Amino acid sequence: MTNEFPSRRVCGVAMVLGPLLLLTGTLLRSPYNFFFPDQLAAAADHPVLMNAAYTAFTAGNVLMVAAVAGLARAIGGVWGAWGGVLVLVGLIERTFHSGVDHAAFSVLRHSGLEAANTFVANFYTDQHLFTFLSFTIMFGWYVLAVGAYRTLGLVRAIALATMGLLPLGVLKGTELVSIAGTVGLCVALVPLGIKWLREAPRLSRRTVLIAIPATLGVAGLAFLSTMG
Repeated sequence: MTNEFPSRRVCGVAMVLGPLLLLTGTLLRSPYNFFFPDQLAAAADHPVLMNAAYTAFTAGNVLMVAAVAGLARAIGGVWGAWGGVLVLVGLIERTFHSGVDHAAFSVLRHSGLEAANTFVANFYTDQHLFTFLSFTIMFGWYVLAVGAYRTLGLVRAIALATMGLLPLGVLKGTELVSIAGTVGLCVALVPLGIKWLREAPRLSRRTVLIAIPATLGVAGLAFLSTMG
């Protein structure tokens, strides 16, 4: 198909950058203990580093939407459909958690460490839509990995399945399984992303000329978005 959405080029970029950003965020917060009081204490002492870690992880998580959509389409059939849906719901839930992470950092900046700890502790006791969908964050990767056996091969399908080990929740730090999961994701998807980018048709001059002002326009809209 010539009108796939997202295109193989977009999926290829996402397959390369998404896993690498997730790994970067995971490694940046790895020096600090796993649970949220320690993560908040680290953010109080090292605000730039911790904001960079959580921002990189969030950006990678968002890019993974296109990467997973492309992989699920390549797998096809029931396994591709169910694996894709479950993982995408899980990615949306992780993005929801990321919003709470950054809200907690805002409370930390404006009201102090004790208030931020109380905010997160209270959130963990609340019930919401994603409370009932947490299984998708882990289980979806196993379904997608089974379906990806023919597309990725046995080794990279197993590597993809390690993402199911990645802990879930608000302000969760890094454990060995976190590094294993994000490294496994890189092993599974980065080579496929590079392959798809190499196979993508060369951009026409017209497309490049349109892309330059479009990129500037998006940058301008991004700036306007910061104004509320």
